[in-house]
Amino acid sequence: MAWYHAQHRRLPWRAEPGRRADPYQVLVSELMLQQTQVSTVVGYFNRFLARWPSIGNLAQAREHDVLHLWQGLGYYSRARHLHQAAQVVVREYGGRLPQAAAELRQLPGIGRYTAGAIASIAFGRREPIVDGNVARVLARMLAIQVPADRPDVREHLWSLAGQLVPAAHPGDFNQAMMELGATLCTPAAPQCAACPLSALCVARRRGLERQLPLRLARRAPQ
Repeated sequence: MAWYHAQHRRLPWRAEPGRRADPYQVLVSELMLQQTQVSTVVGYFNRFLARWPSIGNLAQAREHDVLHLWQGLGYYSRARHLHQAAQVVVREYGGRLPQAAAELRQLPGIGRYTAGAIASIAFGRREPIVDGNVARVLARMLAIQVPADRPDVREHLWSLAGQLVPAAHPGDFNQAMMELGATLCTPAAPQCAACPLSALCVARRRGLERQLPLRLARRAPQ
């Protein structure tokens, strides 16, 4: 957490440590960040918020306009889901995003990870998140030498994340874990010398940091 406070990237949807982010901005950013890099999302996010600054504005937009602004981000079902989610929130929740992860998961396009991210970052709920970055950090920290994307191992990682996330500032903790994976504990070239957890990392101690996490073998596409 101390490392995150000092080293986190300033992003337009991210609040300063110790503060909660705007729920609508977290929703928009998390949908955009699915399958897309941060550097690409920043410009789209700023234009999206300039066009539809609130969830009520987005709910009233035409789907065609939302898709047009989304053009270039790809995976257009995300834009449709975001638009539909805004309409559901306005219609069923009075224009306010629900705070509980279970309720958030009922909205279009919001799965386990996105619900946990919104609940923890925007509302301070003690909810874990496991994306590729968090899974990589945990797999290396504990030197998990079975494929991290195997379903049972993925569930184990979710369980570990749930035990780790603190009651105080869970959103900052979750963002710190993601930030660590995105900036230092990277897939190909982990920067262990700069990592605040290197002394605790079992993979680092065993010289396995570049070999982990393991992945299931993929069949070659036809």
